[in-house]
Amino acid sequence: MNGPAQSPDDGYERPGGQARIPGPRGAADDLDPGHAPQPLLPAPVPEPTRLPRSLPMPLPTSPPSHAVLKSLLGAWALAACSAEETQAVEDHLTECAPCAEEALRLRDAVGLLHPEENLDLKPLLRSRVLEDCLGKRPARIPVPVWASPYDTETARLDALLQDFGDSEWHTPVRLKWFEEERRRSQRTTVAGVIGHLLTVDGLIASALGLDDPLGPDAPKGGPTVRTEHFWGASPHPITRQVRDPWREQGHTLVRTVSFAGRGVAELAVDYGGFALPLGDAFLERAFECWVHAWDIAEAVDYPYEPPSGPHLHRMIDLAARLLPSALAQRRRAGLAAPPRGLVAAGAPGRTLHLEIEGAGGGGWDIALDSPAAKPSPERTVAEIALDGIEFCQLAAGHISPEEAAVGQHGDREAIRDVLFAAASLSRL
Repeated sequence: MNGPAQSPDDGYERPGGQARIPGPRGAADDLDPGHAPQPLLPAPVPEPTRLPRSLPMPLPTSPPSHAVLKSLLGAWALAACSAEETQAVEDHLTECAPCAEEALRLRDAVGLLHPEENLDLKPLLRSRVLEDCLGKRPARIPVPVWASPYDTETARLDALLQDFGDSEWHTPVRLKWFEEERRRSQRTTVAGVIGHLLTVDGLIASALGLDDPLGPDAPKGGPTVRTEHFWGASPHPITRQVRDPWREQGHTLVRTVSFAGRGVAELAVDYGGFALPLGDAFLERAFECWVHAWDIAEAVDYPYEPPSGPHLHRMIDLAARLLPSALAQRRRAGLAAPPRGLVAAGAPGRTLHLEIEGAGGGGWDIALDSPAAKPSPERTVAEIALDGIEFCQLAAGHISPEEAAVGQHGDREAIRDVLFAAASLSRL
């Protein structure tokens, strides 16, 4: 094929030695062949694309110094370091023998900070576990129902004592009770209170044929005589060493009556001026253990809960059953009004109704004129309503009859006599 005609000056050389870039012919070339076109400007060269500037790379950090890591050993032993600090310390311990030895000593010291483990179960946990177990299979040798409050209250007091240091065992405690028409008190220490419980629990031990904690030279008499003998027997103050014999004796008492079988609850326990059946004596000891645990907790400024509802009910029931005898004893001493209508034993007589409210509460009819009389709702002449804990404080001699917040109705003289009789149940 024939192509377009070429112009003679279509080349790369032009007059003046300028090169011409070949390109399409324009109309100006045809009109003026002698025209020398202006040289084209060179095409601009694009600037190179600038890459985004990257962030500076962090410099590698140097590991903590020996001094810094050594200062962290205490926090490491207490597990108080961060994850990074823990890793740095443990890496250092593989390389530094002195720090590794120091770390072992600190870790052993931390282990000594843990409180003493108590082998006695918490009372509520113990009750739940026993209830569940007995529901599946009855115990072969169960603790008698009347001994269970004592078992629980001694365990609770022992749990309170386990963290006491030497100084706390010598904390002053004031024991309070009500005698005749006024309140009495005796100053002792925490260790002295446990010694008091040890000696009075010894009355039950003697009744069961066990060793008397006071030994063969134990004085004849009741709780007060025995306690004063124990307190005065040693020229040195009583120390925390009294805890172990008291707790061991408690375990032995519960274990003995658990194996003794039926009938042991009626065994008489001599309190000096009076006697109680063994079942009631265990309830009385449970009540006194709780009251004195309360005294100790108050002395060291520590909270202490009352017994469980069922156990508290048994303690209140014992106090209510003892009221007619206490009232008769006060009459013999000339401290209460004479009876208004003596009746034959077992016959209905004048009655006061005692209503205890709150946990462990209930209602009791109290014979007024004779312990042998039969309470009769038809012959009720007065009523008293009291909170359960307040009634226990009254029976323990911690508050006086005048201080008790009582809801009362009926014969004022009968109400006063019963309130004072309740306070007279207390003693050292």
